This record gives sequence, C-alpha cells and structure tokens, in this order.
Amino acid sequence: MRFCTLTNYCLFTLIVLFTACSGNEKKVMVLIKGDAEIDEKAKTIIVKNGVGNTEKQMNFSTSDAVTIQLTTSETKTAIAVPENGYYVLNAKNDTIIGSYQNYGAPATSTVIITQAKLKQGIDSLKQLLEGKNISATNRNYFILPYTAAKITSNTNATIVAPYHQMTSITTTEDGKTPEVYRFWSIKEIRQTIADRVKDTLSSDKK
Repeated sequence: MRFCTLTNYCLFTLIVLFTACSGNEKKVMVLIKGDAEIDEKAKTIIVKNGVGNTEKQMNFSTSDAVTIQLTTSETKTAIAVPENGYYVLNAKNDTIIGSYQNYGAPATSTVIITQAKLKQGIDSLKQLLEGKNISATNRNYFILPYTAAKITSNTNATIVAPYHQMTSITTTEDGKTPEVYRFWSIKEIRQTIADRVKDTLSSDKK
C-alpha cells in the first residue's frame, strides 16, 4: 500500500513538473533579407547577403531568459528574449510595422469608403511610419532593424510576414477567431499611402 502511495505521488510530481515545463515556450519569427544560418542550440543567427525575403522560426523551451547573437554584414548584436511568448526578430536593415488583424469581423456585401475614411486611413498610416501611437495596448508594433519585440503571449498565434498576402483565415477547432498579426515593410506602407492618396484625388475630381 505504501509503495502504491509513493508511486502515485511520484507520478503526480512528474505530471506537475511536465506541465510546468511545457508552458515555458519562447517562439521567435526571424525576418531576413536573403538567407541566414540559424543555430537554436548555440542561439545564433548569421545573416547572409542576398535577395528576397525569408522567415525562419526559433523555438526555446525554457523559463530562463534567452539571448540571441545576431550577426550581419553591418553589425553584431545581442538580442534579449526575456519571457515566454511569441516574438518577431527583425534581422533586416529596414524597419517593419505590424498590428493585430481581426479576420473574424463580419464581412458586408457592400463597402462604401468615404473621403473622410480615406483621409483618416492615410493619417493613421503616416503616424505608424513615424512610430506614433505604438503600444502593446493598441496591439501595433514598430520594430527597428536588428531588434526584437514580443508580439503576444500566445505562441499559437499567427504572424504574417511582410510581402505576404493574406485576406482570410479559418477559425480554430473550437470555432474561435484566430489571433493574427500582420506585418509590413516601410516600403509597403509608403506604397499603400500613395495608392490611397491617388484614390482621394480621383474622388475629388468626380
């Protein structure tokens, strides 16, 4: 009887320890121009010169803070990943901007965009370019080159990298709206502003 009790206690302890450890997850999406050699064990990223855009994932199962050594042709930087969650590490020499996207919002059959809404949208994008109104509370992000930012504590969230087109996403198995964050390059934001300005000018001429 004592053996069974002791065995059950040991099993319970192991389950508790396993559950505690399984919650210690740090996921890092690395955004790269060209390609990179990534070593999770050594916690290093070595960026190679090249064209195109690449995303790679790093995963760490530890409650301890992690320090990633990023090496590029321009700099060598230590990047801290202090707590559990999902991070974006910008290994490019260009700032990236992102925000939460509600893909679960109901769609309407007819969408009317007024001049006021167009101008409001342009102003909001310009503020993002200037790094204004950026906060975790607003769920928007302004990530400078060779830095990282924690996006969410939910490591099962979806992060859409710059230059990827995504307009919808399926709901989760339990019917909930997925947690999605969309990121853009400065170039993409500027092009969007230019397109919206054209739409404004075209409407003004009518």
